[in-house]
Amino acid sequence: MKTIEIIGDNYLGKYTSTRIACRGLVIRDNKILFSYAKKANVYMLPGGGLEENETDIMCCIREVAEETGYIVKCDKCELEIVEYYGDNRFINKYFICEITGKTQQKLTKIELFEELEPRWLGIYEALEIFKNTYNYEGAKEENRGMYQREYIALTYLLELNKMIVNK
Repeated sequence: MKTIEIIGDNYLGKYTSTRIACRGLVIRDNKILFSYAKKANVYMLPGGGLEENETDIMCCIREVAEETGYIVKCDKCELEIVEYYGDNRFINKYFICEITGKTQQKLTKIELFEELEPRWLGIYEALEIFKNTYNYEGAKEENRGMYQREYIALTYLLELNKMIVNK
């Protein structure tokens, strides 16, 4: 497993809180599954916070199912991205997942408000969206940081699985 650190410009030099999240990369027919928040117009790899008494794998499987309605399996964390902003540390663990079935989405109130839905994007289309947003000065700061993290994760995981080919 590889670990990458991202240190935000506003990092205070020490953290007082840590949030751990597990995220799944799901690929089917050369398309990647994303959770898409319609109101905010934001894409993200499906995933979310680790709950008490839950393993990383259990968290990834649960979060992908809740956000997208797809049941997946995964076996190990391939990448960990640790971000530091303000006095916070965010640990994002990435898994490569395979679809094994379907279920009903179980969205939180916030996800319902944001009109979260599963969306499939082509590999290169997704890479361009993430790369262009985190490099775009007009992007919202919270989107830029998240898109930078997701772009790094996507390029690493896709290269790891030999999914990126020269255009």
